Amino acid sequence: MDPLEAFSNQQYMNVETFRKSGEGVRTPVWFVALNGELCFTTEATSAKVKRIRREPSVKVAPCKVNGELLGDWYPGKARFVSADEKPAIEKVYSRKYGFQKFLFELFARLRGKERLFIDIKLENT
Repeated sequence: MDPLEAFSNQQYMNVETFRKSGEGVRTPVWFVALNGELCFTTEATSAKVKRIRREPSVKVAPCKVNGELLGDWYPGKARFVSADEKPAIEKVYSRKYGFQKFLFELFARLRGKERLFIDIKLENT
């Protein structure tokens, strides 16, 4: 089975990033699938951004909003999305999350927080 199929029709995925000590930190996030990769957004100053900059190896699994797993973990490599790629991802996010995305972005703008997009390429896909 293609690992991406585990994420179809899911609203959340759990992203596990790794501290210097090797300890995993799991975070449920909204995501979209685009061009065979999984994309999510987060604040530029978040700890997961710092951990990904240091170590781009991650693990992901479909989950509920509270992080409860709905499937297996899959290893992957994270990368930061370029400005040129961002509009296509934004469009897919808007289609998937609609008004929820609008409200989420509104609050982020009001707080003055920059957001980054991160792409995850699963291994063996």
